[in-house]
Amino acid sequence: MVTRTPRPSSLRRHHAPLPKGRVGDHRVTTAPGPWSPPLFERPGLRPAGVRDIWRDIGPHYVSNGVVGLAFSASGPVAVTLTVGSLGGLTEAQLASWVFAMFLSAGAATLVMSLIYRQPLGFAWSIPGTVLLGPSLQHLSFPEVVGAFFSAGVLILALGCSGVVRPIMAAIPVPIVMAMVAAVFLRFGTDIVSSTQADPAVAAPMVVAFLVLTAVPSLGKRLPPVLGTLATGVVAVVVSGRFTILAGGPILAAPVFTAPAFTWAAQLELVIPLALTVLVVQNGQGAAVLRAAGHNPPINVFAMSSGLFSLLNALLGAVSACVTGPTNALLTASGQKRRQYTAAVVYGLLSLACALLAPTLTSLMLATPEAFVLTLGGIAMLRALQQAFVTAFATNFTLGALVTFVVTISGLDLFNIHAAFWGVLIGYGISRLLERQDHKP
Repeated sequence: MVTRTPRPSSLRRHHAPLPKGRVGDHRVTTAPGPWSPPLFERPGLRPAGVRDIWRDIGPHYVSNGVVGLAFSASGPVAVTLTVGSLGGLTEAQLASWVFAMFLSAGAATLVMSLIYRQPLGFAWSIPGTVLLGPSLQHLSFPEVVGAFFSAGVLILALGCSGVVRPIMAAIPVPIVMAMVAAVFLRFGTDIVSSTQADPAVAAPMVVAFLVLTAVPSLGKRLPPVLGTLATGVVAVVVSGRFTILAGGPILAAPVFTAPAFTWAAQLELVIPLALTVLVVQNGQGAAVLRAAGHNPPINVFAMSSGLFSLLNALLGAVSACVTGPTNALLTASGQKRRQYTAAVVYGLLSLACALLAPTLTSLMLATPEAFVLTLGGIAMLRALQQAFVTAFATNFTLGALVTFVVTISGLDLFNIHAAFWGVLIGYGISRLLERQDHKP
């Protein structure tokens, strides 16, 4: 028998666990050194293959992926087209922007979700797109593209530095989820306003969701959100509200815009874009995934966002990121271990939409606004409910309330989204007035 001499305690590896209940928690399998967690969070399982996907996929996951794509291809695309059009972008530049967004979203989602076997849905920064509106009124588009490049480099550098995970780990989950609840709240109120404004389209969708949810035997055969989508399509067609314009391009034609690096654009846009991606968007996405029982890789999120933001910049598009709404839709139902297949469906459809970006945009914009808002709101109800429960059920409730109030107020300082200020102010108030909750 061979006996092994135990290592002296001074030579053993010690890995201090991340604080419980924090946004940056992630279980890893190996570490590069004796004192620090790995920069690249490693997956606990081998990457998913074709056989795994075929075994794990089902109606619920296909439904969630389709709805996630429908959400991304409707309201967010409309926001992008509106901002770009008001900023004087040409039709070719707008088409290239939409192409790049779906290309990076599909590629990043597929790669990350298959490697980690989690529904890690990427998209593009809607708050980042909105803050471009005023900038495009006095900056040229090449200057804005130069800011896209710099923001991508900054996001990538912060991800590679390893500072993102400990910063996110320091923020209590209830405070982040209060920010998520404030951002998601409008999706819930959209159901009410759409039903009042357009009952012929929205009311049948609400009824279909309630029936399929209240009768489990029906819900198993037809997932409630998928049934809502089908009912909405029928309602739109029957009401004669589907109006699509003939003509126009079918396939996307990417356009490269040479960047121009000016101090005015860099100072105005780079830091707000980076903070929006890392704290607001990726923070939402990570919080939603954790609430659904997953362990998102925070540092890899940051690095991937930086890399794909650079890809987007090449084609004149805003930064890539992990988003709360998309991941909430991908995790809306089904077993946790199989939800990555919803992200696979979403990723594949996103790549198809990249190729057919002009056609898809025309189709989605041809539907009534009530259809898009009601579908998105119903699909987000569970995520909204979970956000409120997590934010206000246990500790850090005052900080969570302040975060919620500041975020929903729309506070906009230095061109940075209100969600960032909500988390910052809510966390500060919590540290000052809820000291007992911060004790280990």
